[in-house]
Amino acid sequence: MKLFFRHLGSGEPLIILHGLYGSSDNWHSMGRELSAEYSVYLVDQRNHGNSPHSSNHNYDLLSDDLQEFMKEHNLDSAYIIGHSMGGRAVLHFGLKYPERVRKLIVVDISPMGNEFRQNAPEIVVHNRIIGALQQIDINLITSRDEADKLLQQSIALSSIRQFLLKNLKRTPEGKFRWAFNLKTLSEKLPDIFTGIIRENETNPESIPQFPLLFIKGALSGYIRPEDEASIRKYFPWSEITIIPGAGHWVHAEQPAAFLKAVREFL
Repeated sequence: MKLFFRHLGSGEPLIILHGLYGSSDNWHSMGRELSAEYSVYLVDQRNHGNSPHSSNHNYDLLSDDLQEFMKEHNLDSAYIIGHSMGGRAVLHFGLKYPERVRKLIVVDISPMGNEFRQNAPEIVVHNRIIGALQQIDINLITSRDEADKLLQQSIALSSIRQFLLKNLKRTPEGKFRWAFNLKTLSEKLPDIFTGIIRENETNPESIPQFPLLFIKGALSGYIRPEDEASIRKYFPWSEITIIPGAGHWVHAEQPAAFLKAVREFL
């Protein structure tokens, strides 16, 4: 799949993958900062942003999309950052294609599966978001303000609503459309919740080693204490950095501290 991307700066390649409902645009400010030192590729993953839509969405496909992207741009290896869903995607990529990883950063997501924990923050939040989005008749709304009022019924935080509404785009006919593929993402949420590592099924000795950093927002519940213990078990050579005052959107909530952690690791 030919993915849309934005390119900033020059130097050694650094690829950044966004999270669920996101796009390369969410990382433009951070990419601009890092472009002083790296050739930064901000990529829209399938079913997001300006990249093609597909009826399939899982980590095998997302990691193969990244492999294809690197081949297309003649990148033998790269520094790679992924947030949330993008974090699982890049970790899956690293385990599948370790020779293409220089250093890898996973931002605020556990490598462990939580599809069996129905009360997990990730599952609760995203089920609520999907439900709220599905309640909007995209063919009837006439403004973003109208869509925002509809989302308020289920999503109290304005910051989350504005993040989602960045995906509301005008069609040539003056109607609205979602940039992300809401149908596929809603159907494939179980695949997105699925972890890269399965406890007692994955052999730690089979995992390839490459420089690896997990960044966690101190206020986020996406990496639990038991997940940290599993990271130590399956990736004992990796590092874990906790950013104070940050929730799940670490790079947006504490950009200076996040940027410092990234630069120190890279």
